[in-house]
Amino acid sequence: MTPNARLSYLFDPLCGWCYAAAPALKRVAEIHGDRLRLMPTGLFVEPRPVAAIADHASKNDSRIQNLTGQPFTEGYHQGVMRARGGIFSSMALTRALVALGQIDPVLEPRFLHAAQTARYVGGQDTSRADVVAGIALQVARLSHVGVDQAGFLARITDDPALEVETDRRIAEGQALMSTLGIRGVPQLIVTDDRGARAVDGQALYTGGDAVLAALNKPA
Repeated sequence: MTPNARLSYLFDPLCGWCYAAAPALKRVAEIHGDRLRLMPTGLFVEPRPVAAIADHASKNDSRIQNLTGQPFTEGYHQGVMRARGGIFSSMALTRALVALGQIDPVLEPRFLHAAQTARYVGGQDTSRADVVAGIALQVARLSHVGVDQAGFLARITDDPALEVETDRRIAEGQALMSTLGIRGVPQLIVTDDRGARAVDGQALYTGGDAVLAALNKPA
């Protein structure tokens, strides 16, 4: 990877395959955090009943766990995906990530990782804004950043400026996907003097070392 290369990660916080790529993203953030920009695509921001996608999600979860070893607990399967009246939406997560990024961009990948773990392992319903605010508070504290939970909850539920900025970030991610002819997420994009290109998708599911090797491979 050239010295001036930049990395863009296209994702949605509720995308199961983005959770499959979580170990790779964590490693990339550790090594190349100063070059990395998270770009949410809004794939699941529109709310829908969780029951409508529970069976499809369960099949994907099994494939992901078999392929990558990423765990999905019964607490998640029964307490989140089978919750009566549950809603599936990544809006609160996406707004929280953008809000934390306004404090410090390094908080974004940390928050995404914590939110994915809270959902798929801890069985927390991360479509709920109050749950998301609690996770954001924990991430901020671990990074020695002061965040007021009640104020943060108010921001991600009813802050017009944050809504506008979140929509702008999503539009930017969608535009990049359109430019590169990309349809699905996750995608890790390298942009340098030669233009923009996607890293081999299979590397994202193999782990951090595979992604770092792909980034260092001559184009």
